[in-house]
Amino acid sequence: MPVPEAEPAVSELRLEHDPTARLGVPAHITILYPFAPPDTVDETSVAELLAPFRAFPFELSSVERFGEDVTFLAPRPAQPFVDLIAAVTERWPEYPPYEGTVDTVVPHLTLGYRPLDVSIDLPIACVAREVTLIEEDDDGRWHARRGFALQGVA
Repeated sequence: MPVPEAEPAVSELRLEHDPTARLGVPAHITILYPFAPPDTVDETSVAELLAPFRAFPFELSSVERFGEDVTFLAPRPAQPFVDLIAAVTERWPEYPPYEGTVDTVVPHLTLGYRPLDVSIDLPIACVAREVTLIEEDDDGRWHARRGFALQGVA
């Protein structure tokens, strides 16, 4: 889920500490990674699954860490993201989040893959408006394949 409201505060930090930013991945909160190979994705099924979900406001409210591996911004409330993740995971159980390496998925916006001393003016007010399907090209760069708008205006 793209988070354009965060870009002014996090883009330079992500470019320096998150290799996916240099490969075209915008500031985002992951709903499911990895997902199906691009040639097997049925966009109609994705659209149908997401159709009941409504746009919602949230804030990026705190800098947190997953141990010594990842520094991230935590969204509040987290529950709407948890609900989206659960729905997608239930529909495509053959693609467990993070290849099944975590017991509980914590919604987050990655800043970097190491402990960082971060000074960002928080909270950042955001609105979840769409889920974007992104895919990796043969050259390793990522691009948006299709956005799926969430219903309503939060």
